[in-house]
Amino acid sequence: MTNFICATCGTQFAGSERPPAECAICQDPRQFVPLSGQQWTTLEELRARHRNAWQECEPGLIGIGSTPEFAIGQRALLLRTQEGNFLWDCVSLIDGATVELIRSLGGLRGIAISHPHYYTTMVEWSRAFHDVPIYLHAADRPWVMRPDPAIEFWESDRKQLAPGITLIRCGGHFPGGTVLHWREGAEGRGVLLTGDILQVTPDRMVSFMFSYPNLTPLPAKAVRQIAATVASLGYDRIYGAWWDRIILAGAKEVVQASVERYLTGIDSLGNRPAE
Repeated sequence: MTNFICATCGTQFAGSERPPAECAICQDPRQFVPLSGQQWTTLEELRARHRNAWQECEPGLIGIGSTPEFAIGQRALLLRTQEGNFLWDCVSLIDGATVELIRSLGGLRGIAISHPHYYTTMVEWSRAFHDVPIYLHAADRPWVMRPDPAIEFWESDRKQLAPGITLIRCGGHFPGGTVLHWREGAEGRGVLLTGDILQVTPDRMVSFMFSYPNLTPLPAKAVRQIAATVASLGYDRIYGAWWDRIILAGAKEVVQASVERYLTGIDSLGNRPAE
């Protein structure tokens, strides 16, 4: 039995003798199936063709991303704290070097993921570190393609992983879309790890979409809800889903301005969805 991996989104599926007929993640309108058709790979093939690169983002936070890029191309973040290390979001490639490096830094206490596009090989990551829990919001349960006892579904709007480290459900891109608030990050000013629930844009603002590749916007109501959810948090910096998608300072004000820009944009086009 093989745990096949979708080559387009990087999601690993439950074991089977043959590749699945389709990838449910890519068939969803938030994602896509390439014109060349559905393609599959395996973790062994990934290990032969790719490696993971590391970069310190700031003290206590290390980025992990595969090179050459695979699937969606996001990078994960290793958050190091006195309470243990947490992996935020996930990449499909996990190999011996990655495991040894993380073990040398104290291992993992848990894994938390913003939304289903970054579930990837989360079960492999958990098992490599003694079946550490994988924290997913219960609203996104249907998108788990490889069930495992290590997965812990949380159902409230907030879940504290450790003092000063809190998962917050924002919704939007997915019903269970989650960000992580790191209170002590940015020299104590606070950090949000957002994946693409709040997508950092090239001009260092943020935006919000139902589907990024298919350019399908979120309605105004959903964007306002995201803004209201993060408004009470203390943060000055945002790390998005890719290496260069970072707002180093003034992030809270940037989010407020970005919400207004987004709402003005969809309204000026006469396309603002129903409130």
